Amino acid sequence: MRRSDPAERVHDLIGIGIGPFNLGLACLSEPLDDVDALFFDENDDFAWHHGMMLDDATIQVPFLADMVSMADPTSRYSFLNWLKQTGRLYPFYIREDFHPLRREYDAYCRWAANQLSGLRWQHRVESVEYLEDDDVFRVTALSPQGVEKHLARNVVTGIGTGPRVPEPLRGLDRNTRHSSRFLHEREDLLDAESVAVVGSGQSAAEIYLDLLNAQKDHGYRLDWITRSPRFFPMEDTKLTLELTSPEYVRHFHGLPEEMRDRLGREQRGLYKGISMSTIDEIYETLYRESVDRTVPTTLLANTAVVGSEYDAGNDEVRLTLRHEETGETSERTAQQLVLATGYAPRDPEFLEPVENLIARDTAGRFDVDLEFHVDTLGGRIFVQNAEEHTHGLTAPDLGMGAWRNATILRQITGREVYPIERSIAFQDFGTSQAKEDIK
Repeated sequence: MRRSDPAERVHDLIGIGIGPFNLGLACLSEPLDDVDALFFDENDDFAWHHGMMLDDATIQVPFLADMVSMADPTSRYSFLNWLKQTGRLYPFYIREDFHPLRREYDAYCRWAANQLSGLRWQHRVESVEYLEDDDVFRVTALSPQGVEKHLARNVVTGIGTGPRVPEPLRGLDRNTRHSSRFLHEREDLLDAESVAVVGSGQSAAEIYLDLLNAQKDHGYRLDWITRSPRFFPMEDTKLTLELTSPEYVRHFHGLPEEMRDRLGREQRGLYKGISMSTIDEIYETLYRESVDRTVPTTLLANTAVVGSEYDAGNDEVRLTLRHEETGETSERTAQQLVLATGYAPRDPEFLEPVENLIARDTAGRFDVDLEFHVDTLGGRIFVQNAEEHTHGLTAPDLGMGAWRNATILRQITGREVYPIERSIAFQDFGTSQAKEDIK
């Protein structure tokens, strides 16, 4: 298929979805004279986890894990420059905490987005087609002005992940919400007679702590249920953090698919655990509250939810639980339920017209190349944060986003625009693959 107008503008890249990763790509692309980039998002403006924007919550990585600094520390779009421009640099310095508040990070991203001319909000991408005769992609988007069609040599999808609901909890349409909507529906929880939180990570812990602090004034029973063996802390020792390195990415990518999947399950605790400070604060709160009363709360570890149903007669959710060690089953009810069960990658429908160009693994997932593309054309359709099964725990890591974007820009431009680290770890991960430079 050929485009109708040979003079129609062809962008070097079109990004679909404007979360932190594609926004970072936009920031790194903006100063480049040889990169004409356009980015689409269906939302009205930038929004990052607003349903979990608790007042005192911090991001779990240092401020250098902003959108640009690990690729270009001199960028005008750095977190430090945002602090300077908003008069917050000295207060941040005096605070002596490398981890920004979640609200600060969101405000920083909004500040950067407001300076970029290549972002198009309220543009829902409907399809991506490959025009073989012209060797370009045609991206069709629906905007408030109607249908728009744009051409690009490369496409980068960054639509993010979607709320994950385990099979035993699917189908609950009453008195249940995912943690991504916690703050939007918090008042419903405070008015309930009983609340249960299901999940094991930082979001579950933050929600439990918030509800625990409000419990005394509202009087509900509060349960926290997780199938994990314990309420485990996120492991962030220095040698463990070296798993977020270019060498380990290459090592992990070179392993067989079955081994990668196994390691992915084993390594979840490295980045999906709870910060030790939050664990300590939960215990301190429980200890303080228990001085004068019996706190109406239960923490159930090693407990899987194996069934659920909404009981209309009692206006409550009934959960069937199984203890993972004893195998015993029991039932527990809650008037309101919060599912802090994480997120899962989404397979975008707009790529269906180019499905014949997409590489898949045996499980039907994107077979993501080492350099983050998924197409059989040799590097034209790239993904952001959809490669955990091929690249490991660096996929959702904010600190590796700039490195990934620098790699994508090298593929698009044919040159190393920003220096790309190849070897930073003291460890040898055990294969020659880990010692090889990226092409």
